[in-house]
Amino acid sequence: MADAVLVQEDNGVLIITINRPEAKNAVNRDVAEGIAAALDRLDGEDALRVGILTGAGGTFCSGMDLKGFLRGESPMVKGRGFGGLVEAPPKKPLIAAVDGYALAGGLELMIACDLVVANSAAKFGIPEVKRGLAAAAGGLMALPDLVPHKVAMELALTGEFIDAARAHAIGLVNRISDGPALDGALELARTISANGPLAVRVSKQVMDESRSWPREERWKRQGALVQLVFVSEDAQEGPRAFAEKRAPNWKGK
Repeated sequence: MADAVLVQEDNGVLIITINRPEAKNAVNRDVAEGIAAALDRLDGEDALRVGILTGAGGTFCSGMDLKGFLRGESPMVKGRGFGGLVEAPPKKPLIAAVDGYALAGGLELMIACDLVVANSAAKFGIPEVKRGLAAAAGGLMALPDLVPHKVAMELALTGEFIDAARAHAIGLVNRISDGPALDGALELARTISANGPLAVRVSKQVMDESRSWPREERWKRQGALVQLVFVSEDAQEGPRAFAEKRAPNWKGK
């Protein structure tokens, strides 16, 4: 498992790399368990502010390891789903850095992340129907929330790929990088890391959870969460640092 997923810390950013380039970073059990363990670390260590998920060897992820699937191996983690991610994303921001292909389960890992930075040559798709399968790791449910319904339907029913330019145009990708996607993802991660960690975490929580809140309860539920931010030490430190024209010393509480 240690070899299937590499984990590196870079100034508060946890870089999680799927390390099976010989298999186009297809997800097997070791990859799923490695990603899940890395995400536990991301949420568990206060010094870590943002995670980045990427792939080794110029490819993000080609999806489920079909050879492992035929052997009866499951690329799932109980309580977390496919790849140790799609059913239980981390509480802290997670950025997908996509080079090469993000296909099938690879695309589903990508859309489970909060933000996406892609190399200009990257390709995206859920081609499961071409193999008599269905995109059951979240693609069929999540894509209609992220892109226009008819575009999501086209991706699901044709199995065809789209390029980075179209992915950006439909809102599936945040930023396109001419160089390695990891470079652009690190730049984005550092921008996020400079902000108040509690404010970032709660903002992500509200945006994720509020889509399922009953409309009449939205303001009440948001208020209960953001109140934690406004009474925090960071809420005092931010304005004070601004007034004193210095970088804030965040405590995350």
